[in-house]
Amino acid sequence: MAKKLCNKKLAVLTSGGDASGMNACIRTVVRYGLNLGFEMYGIKHGYKGMVNDEIFPMDYSSVSNSVHAGGTILRSARCLEFKEKDVMLRAADNLIKRGIDNLIVIGGDGSFRGVEDLHENSELNVIGIPGTIDNDMGYTDSTIGYDTACNTVIDAILKLRDTITSHDRIMVLEVMGRMSGNIALNSAVAGGAEYVIVPEAPADVDDIAQSVKRGFDKGKTSTIILLAEGKNELKDELVKKVAEATNRRVNHMALGYMQRGGIPTMADRVLAARMAQRAVDLIECGQSGRVVGVRGGDIYDTTVLEALKIPKEFDEQLYNLAITISK
Repeated sequence: MAKKLCNKKLAVLTSGGDASGMNACIRTVVRYGLNLGFEMYGIKHGYKGMVNDEIFPMDYSSVSNSVHAGGTILRSARCLEFKEKDVMLRAADNLIKRGIDNLIVIGGDGSFRGVEDLHENSELNVIGIPGTIDNDMGYTDSTIGYDTACNTVIDAILKLRDTITSHDRIMVLEVMGRMSGNIALNSAVAGGAEYVIVPEAPADVDDIAQSVKRGFDKGKTSTIILLAEGKNELKDELVKKVAEATNRRVNHMALGYMQRGGIPTMADRVLAARMAQRAVDLIECGQSGRVVGVRGGDIYDTTVLEALKIPKEFDEQLYNLAITISK
């Protein structure tokens, strides 16, 4: 839906979990916006900072030397109270009182719900950009931070392989992704893990344990099992049964927040810049309540509601390939 572009003041915030590439996105939003004649503003600590009036002007130098940095220079935070309409409207008023009618939000599905609430209940023009390592949003092929997170996991697999091979051991490596197995699956294929367990597919712990045993019986010197956090409930049983079946030490490691940080890959930086340009262009056209995505390499946009109702498709073909080539 288009709203009237009352002025050329534009704010940007990052919300929810941080993701490498967010700074590249902020940088393009700010500098591209300035080139289109917008006065640019940043909001610290996401929606929480919007509520608390942490709003400040930004210029070219505000984003200098940030394109390569992980995390977010604007900081981020969770803000459950933003779901309350009076709190959300108070936050919107903090922008409007400065004459800022336009907002770009970089974040995940929870942040997008905030975009829709602001679009429906305030005078702000609001556009969303997907920034989350989980890549769990069905309307877009990829989200900012996903590629970097996968490369972090792959690097961990390679380093762990060195040490577990030295000791003939087995490693259960738990990775992030919430209820999506995208990070686990793609990292397992690219990193050469022997097994991958994801929420989207059934897993038989007994079968895995026996398969690991057969591998060692045939001369394998190490095994890595990639476990998506959405199947975390299998961790203890998996470690126990594999250890019993193989009579070998089984270590568990949760890679955790390391997956969110680090220098963003080229793919994430370029995707962030392209999405940021589209978002600013939408604001320039007076659009609101829309989010930017990528399909088949092309940047496009759709409504928030349409984006949120599209389920993320699980790549069964890639999963089957991973099962076939891994052991």
